[in-house]
Amino acid sequence: MKVVLAGASGLIGPALAASLGRDGHEVVRLVRRTPSGPGDVAWDPSAGELDPRVLADADAVVCLSGVGVGDKRWNEAYKQQIVASRVDSVATIARAMVASGTAATLVGASAVGYYGDTGAREVDETAPAGDTFLAGVCQLWEDAAAPAAEAELRVVHLRTGLVLARGAGLLRQLGLVVKAGLGGRLGDGRQYMPWISLTDEIAAIRYLLDHDVSGPVNLTAPTPVTNAEFTRTLGRVLHRPTPWLVPGFAARLALGEFAENVLTGQNAVPAALLAAGYRFTHTDLEVALHDELNR
Repeated sequence: MKVVLAGASGLIGPALAASLGRDGHEVVRLVRRTPSGPGDVAWDPSAGELDPRVLADADAVVCLSGVGVGDKRWNEAYKQQIVASRVDSVATIARAMVASGTAATLVGASAVGYYGDTGAREVDETAPAGDTFLAGVCQLWEDAAAPAAEAELRVVHLRTGLVLARGAGLLRQLGLVVKAGLGGRLGDGRQYMPWISLTDEIAAIRYLLDHDVSGPVNLTAPTPVTNAEFTRTLGRVLHRPTPWLVPGFAARLALGEFAENVLTGQNAVPAALLAAGYRFTHTDLEVALHDELNR
């Protein structure tokens, strides 16, 4: 296959590119800087600029672009950047795909934040959108692919949960706290944390490239856990006790508005992926944490 990849510098992009490359597939990376290698092509999503010819003979276009939602304390400017970095990227690619006349599949990142706070209620891809800021971001993110869908191209929305990997944002922060002996549940600990190992994240994306699945797909293990259970399990893997409680007000003081996204959660399950026949490598959280953190 020839796969065009946007967002190749984040957590998932490099791992996906490496996996495809090992199996002999061609990967073209869309970069905002001056191209530095034979597989790099410049584009400017903020200006809506991408040469359609780059996509003409592609088999798939994967867009993972977007600034990290937890990388900075939120203010109105950063929230606008969260939206624009996602919507502009997908919209630019979708328009270029239509202009190129390609028959490629568009696989675009999204997140389980689409569902807002679902409490203990189990949700799959048929559940409606929530009413949080991130739920609104996810709706705009997915809607940006409309030109490709209207041209009857196959479009997949990857509603990803917490990715377990060394150096991964929230997991890295939680790991540092646990290693310092300060680990404990956040708030009441009853909020769900849908998770997926990096191994399954990459394998599932590749599975979706090869199988005729479209629309939203939850990239989460079929065994979501509560924050309290996640914290206890992480403590066991890191050989540290996790007796503490971080009250909601303390989390809000430390994280600002972003705290609402760790004090609430989604009991999301991967119904579409399982129905398509995908088999997970990791369904046990402790095994997944051990494998990914000891890579």
